[in-house]
Amino acid sequence: MPEFLTLLPPDQARDKLLSVLSKAMPDSETLAVDKALGRVTAEDIVSPHPLPEFPRTTVDGYAVRAQDTFGATDSLPAYLHLIGEVPMGDEPTFVVGAGQCALIHTGGMLPKGADAVVMLEYTQTVGAEASHPEIEIFKSVADGENVIRIGEDVAKGQVVIAKGTSLRPAEIGGLMALGFIYLRVVNKPRVALISTGDEVIEPSQHPRPGQVRDINSYTLGALIEKSGGEAVRYGIIGDEFELLKTAAAKALSECNVVIVTAGSSASTRDMTAEVIRQLGEPGVLVHGINTRPGKPTILGACNDKAVIGLPGNPVSALVNGYLFVVPVIEKLLGVLPKPKATVQAKLTVNLPSQAGREDWWAVKLSEGKGQQSGVRYQAEPIFGKSNLIFTLAAGDGLLKIHPDATGLSAGEVVEVVLI
Repeated sequence: MPEFLTLLPPDQARDKLLSVLSKAMPDSETLAVDKALGRVTAEDIVSPHPLPEFPRTTVDGYAVRAQDTFGATDSLPAYLHLIGEVPMGDEPTFVVGAGQCALIHTGGMLPKGADAVVMLEYTQTVGAEASHPEIEIFKSVADGENVIRIGEDVAKGQVVIAKGTSLRPAEIGGLMALGFIYLRVVNKPRVALISTGDEVIEPSQHPRPGQVRDINSYTLGALIEKSGGEAVRYGIIGDEFELLKTAAAKALSECNVVIVTAGSSASTRDMTAEVIRQLGEPGVLVHGINTRPGKPTILGACNDKAVIGLPGNPVSALVNGYLFVVPVIEKLLGVLPKPKATVQAKLTVNLPSQAGREDWWAVKLSEGKGQQSGVRYQAEPIFGKSNLIFTLAAGDGLLKIHPDATGLSAGEVVEVVLI
């Protein structure tokens, strides 16, 4: 097959695909903040006011003027007159003067005149029955100690969440703290999934000899949803060119990305490539990736939309889904660059590799004995062929062997990408 005479490294192939896709993101929509977990912001979020809007204490204790506590110790405490208690949820009406203090609870507003708070455990009440008891202070505090000042968390007009941020629980809470109930988020890219092969049937069916259940639509669909996209299944298409072309054309008109998982035979891969060529310009960009698993992966673009042909073998399809499908979704979402979740681990056995080819292995992580050299985990490769999905299901991450290497040695510290 002539397309396989020149195999591109995965990084180069991915860059080639992304470079021809439009920088324009899908449309955005207004969504309630409490429903926006995992969604991507379509615009910068600017704080309408400082946070907090008033100085507040972070502890239970006494609001004081810091200078009145200087030099206070267990053996030589400072004595301050208690003038009142700060009401929770309201502004104190009194001012703390020299030699005075006020009882305050966590989150309470610091009264005027006070600039610090002494924790309750470093104090003792003297003359509790008196109308204005004294408070013994056993520890000095500095100006601003145990206090959050106005705008210390967020300043008015500050960009608190940048455009392209994937919202986590912390961002959801921050938005609520600033009074944002709704925000604009990028629409989820619609990613079409087409499975091909006369031997492929729906998972609900009982396979006859020679038939297999469709795995790829569901593993890739889950990966798409996890990455912020919307998976749209177009069913199983037999090994007929016109049927595949019709289904792919319909998917291309309705979705932002089209993925075709083809059977393992060369003829079905050729059929997918020809469909991509006929769907639109520029057509096939890469036919064959210098990697294992997933060498027969096809990357194309038709009418400014990515069309990707993945191998039928489930492990190959899913590994290459991580390598190529996820970056396309992230580009369409406009997601800000973020590092992959990785851990360092010691390899438990020797791993062979072919020089000039990038290899990916599923590995199982376990706690390392003695955690030597500060490495917490051991990485045990999971050996299996690319059509055995549970070899990947049993793994915690993927290990890459660089094309310059001819393998990795047992005991070598490696980087594992968590999946």
